[in-house]
This record gives sequence, structure tokens and C-alpha cells, in this order.
Amino acid sequence: MPEQKYPMTVDGKDVHAGDTFGVCNPATGQVFAQAPDCSPAQLDDALRAAADAFPLWRDDISARRSILLAAAARIEECTEELATLLTLEQGKPLADAQFEIQVVALILRSTATLDVPREVILDDDDQRIEVLHQPVGVVAAITPWNVPLALAAMKYAPALLAGNTVVLKPSPFTPLSSLALGAVLRDVLPPGVLNVISGRDPLGAQLAEHTVTRKVSFTGSVATGKRVAAAAAPDLKRITLELGGNDAAILLDDFDLDTHVDRLFWGAFANCGQVCAAVKRVYVPRGRYTEVVDALADRARSVEVGDGMRPGVQMGPLANAPQFDRVQELVAEALAGGATAAAGGRRLDGDGYFFEPTILRDLDDGVRIVDEEQFGPALPVIPYDDVEDALARANRTHFGLDGSVWSADPERAAVLAARLECGTSWVNTHAMPTPGVPFGGHKWSGIGVAGGLAGLLSYTETKVLHVVRG
Repeated sequence: MPEQKYPMTVDGKDVHAGDTFGVCNPATGQVFAQAPDCSPAQLDDALRAAADAFPLWRDDISARRSILLAAAARIEECTEELATLLTLEQGKPLADAQFEIQVVALILRSTATLDVPREVILDDDDQRIEVLHQPVGVVAAITPWNVPLALAAMKYAPALLAGNTVVLKPSPFTPLSSLALGAVLRDVLPPGVLNVISGRDPLGAQLAEHTVTRKVSFTGSVATGKRVAAAAAPDLKRITLELGGNDAAILLDDFDLDTHVDRLFWGAFANCGQVCAAVKRVYVPRGRYTEVVDALADRARSVEVGDGMRPGVQMGPLANAPQFDRVQELVAEALAGGATAAAGGRRLDGDGYFFEPTILRDLDDGVRIVDEEQFGPALPVIPYDDVEDALARANRTHFGLDGSVWSADPERAAVLAARLECGTSWVNTHAMPTPGVPFGGHKWSGIGVAGGLAGLLSYTETKVLHVVRG
């Protein structure tokens, strides 16, 4: 297919950059489109447009609520266009891309139901004291390549409802669907309210550092999150960071394999394992180790892997060459160290960044694929003899995003799950977020939360209004 060029959206208008960069289809490993490489002057223009739109946008929450609902409907109308671009640039099966568009619309609609609270602390004949929550101003939304449209919506939807304006910068690996989103919403949002730019490094740092930016909401790696925090610190910008995870799943001795193996498997392998909150390691009672490994391996071998545009495909390629290389390296290192691939263990022949769904056994903590976040279709399964030891090992990490406990007795599992040191503890499921529920991480997995009222309020500043009567 000929390479296409996609414009940015600044102040409600098409903006083309002097320079472009190639966007690769991970199913082929070939560049198929060009995206604009935003210049410093164009970044200034986008932030200025957001700042200019802010005073009017912040005034009427009822109007903002209606506009979010209209945006949801408009996005649904453009599902085919957006989902196709998403699959081409990210690799996920088209059905999964279409589902992501549905999630975007759901996020917009659920956000529109929220209200910014106004709390009266005191109201008598002498005085009234209220706590208000006011918008911060211009928000920089910096998004990753794994779930680009849904994660963007989790940022701009609450930011806009709270009365802020936004400059959205997607990952340079997956800019096209976000650029298309900006164009799709131009006839819904007032000019300057949502600006969408794209570019290679150091655009993200420039956006985070810019004096007009008042808040940075970032989703991505721990290393980049630390740099974002450092860039925001001199200007004391507000930040929300949703970073990596090394989520542990602990199976108890009464785990119902027949009922839950499919849910456990896809809790690790959805989106080719490229989900921050996916299961990254599984701890299994030694007495049930072989049967669990065999069941997961059988499930892995049954998965249809291929080009996401092909009907029936369940798992696409890894999204980009650096992530493909990392997964290959971690698996090869584990196998060289004595681990066994119960299923998979190698790249697939042919073009693109395809890797077999892999179940690793005969390994323990201390191996990089157990201790680090692999972010790909390779799952280490580790035996344990004592559940307290399994819990300690699950918690012995810098990460703290999610974790899960699996048992035929949910209440027994919940007691253990509450002791996991992470932002969300699941019982008999994993990575199943619900609209309106806060989502965030402990330790190095992030600062702040997204979702629900708590997420909405993270895009506001708390203000006290104190009126003395007389």
C-alpha cells in the first residue's frame, strides 16, 4: 500500500509538519505511512491554542458533558476507520481494535456522568466555607503504543470534563489512530480544546517541560516516567504517572483449573502480553505445578497467531522491533539458564514481529523474565511450597500495579489478595478494569490514579472559598 501522510490537529485545523517519520506495520516490519514530526514552533502553537481555548471551555460543565457524549457517538461512527489504522500500526487483531474503540466511547460516556463536587464545610449566619475543585489549565497527555486510543481517552475525557484543555501526544510507534481521532472530533469539540500532535524524541520532554503545560498525565515505562517527573519538577507541574507492572498471580491449592484456566491465560496474553496490568508471573503450589503448566501450554498452542487484519486471528505480532527484540532476549536468556519452554519459546518464521505464545517452567525468582516486566507473550510459571512465601515473593519487587489470587473459595483468596502490595488486587480474574473505578499503581508503578471520581479530581486544584457575612 502507498505511504499515506496524516496531519496533526491544532486549534481545530489540519497542520502538516516540515519533517515526517515512518510508521511501521508490525505484521510486515515495513513502513506503510508517514506521521508529522512536530517542530518546536508547532508545539508552541498547540499549547497556545489550548491556553486560548481554556477560559471559555472551563465555564459550563453541562456543555462539556454534552460534548463528551457527542464525541462518543462520533467516535463510534468512525469505528471502522479508527480500528483499521490501529491494527495496521499496532498489530492487534481487528476485532480487538474495534473493541478498543467501543471502550473509548464507554470511557467518554461514563466520564460524562460524573460531577465535580462542591463541598460546603460551614454555612451559618456568619460565614460560608466551601471546597471547590477547579481545572488546572492546559494538560499534556502522553500515551503509549500498546492501547493508544483507550489510554488516551482515560486522560482527555476526565481532563476535559473538569474544564481543562488538552494537548495529546501519542507514541511515535502508534501515532496514526490518535491523529485520525483528532480529525474525527474537530466538528464536535471547539477549536483548541483537544490538540493532537505527533513526533519523535524529544517532543514528549518538550511538552512536559513547556511553561504553558500545567499538568502532565503520562502512561509508559518506569524509566520514561521518572524522566517525565524530573521534567515537570522545576515548574511544579501536577503529574499523574501510570507506569509498568510485574503482576503476580498466586494460585491456591484449590484453584479450579477447568473453570479459570482460560481467564488466567488471557489475563497474561491479551494484546500479545502487551498490557501493563497483565499477569506477568504465576506462582503455583508444587503439588499442582505440572497440571497447571500443561493446561496453560495446551492453551498457548491453540492460539491462532497472525496478521491482525486476517479473520480468525487471536493474537497479532509484538507492536515494534525494540519490544520484539526484548522478548526474544529474555526468553533466550531464561532457556539458556535452565528453564524449559512447555510451549513456544521462539519467533515465528516469516516477516513481522511474531513470537510464539510461550509458557516457561523450571525457573525461579532471580531470572530476568521473572524479576522484570517482559511485556510480551511469554509467561514464567513458578512453583511454591508455602503460600506465605509466594506472597512475599509476589511483593518483593519495585513494581506494584496489580496482582491476583485464584481459589475455589473467593473469600479465602480475598484475605490474601488484600495483602498484595499493589494498586488493584483481583480474585479469580485479572486486568478487568471497570468504568468508574480508580486505577493506579504503588511503588514504581505510578503516582496518582485514573478513572472514577478520584481520577477526575486529579485534573483539578482544590480551592477553599471562605465568605464572611458582615
